[in-house]
Amino acid sequence: MDYIKACSVYQNELSRRLVLITLIYYKLVTAVNIFEACDEDNKGYLSREDFKVAVVMLFGYKPSKVEVDSVMSSVRPRNSSNTLLFEKFLNLMSAMKAAQLYSNETRKMFSAFAAQDRGFLTFEDFQRAFNSVSPKLSEKNHIEAQREVDQDSDGRTSFKEFESAMKYRQDEVSPVYFA
Repeated sequence: MDYIKACSVYQNELSRRLVLITLIYYKLVTAVNIFEACDEDNKGYLSREDFKVAVVMLFGYKPSKVEVDSVMSSVRPRNSSNTLLFEKFLNLMSAMKAAQLYSNETRKMFSAFAAQDRGFLTFEDFQRAFNSVSPKLSEKNHIEAQREVDQDSDGRTSFKEFESAMKYRQDEVSPVYFA
C-alpha cells in the first residue's frame, strides 16, 4: 500500500510540474509576441521605453526607475546603445515569470501549513504539516526545523521567514538565478 501511495504522490508532483512547465512555456510564447509588438520598427531590440511597455504588458505593472536602470545597465557593457536585445529580454522575462510562479507557490504552501489565517505559523502548524507529510519524523526534528525557520526566535514564523527558508540555497541550484 505504501508503494501505491508513493506512486500517487510522485504522479501528483509530476502533474504539478508539467502544469508549471506549460505555464512557463505559454508565458515565453507570450513574451516573444510582446517583444515583437514593442519592437514596432523591427529593430531587433527594445529601447528603455519599449522595455517599460513590455513589462506592463507581461506583468501588469509599470517597472520602477530603479528596476529599468538595473536592466539597462546590465546590457550596457556589451551594447553601447543601451538597448535590450531579444535574447536578453527573453532571459529576463523568463526569470521574472519563474520567480513570480515560485513566489505564488510559496504563498500557497505557507497557507496550507497555517491552521488559521493569522499571518504566521506556530510550532503546532509545523508539527501538523510534518506529521501529514512524514509521520515518522521525530518531534525533535520538528522543533529543530521550526527553530531554524523562526529567525527572530519569537515562536512564530512569518511569511517572510518561511519564504527565506524556502529560498535557502536556491541560487545554487535554480536556473532562474542564472538568466
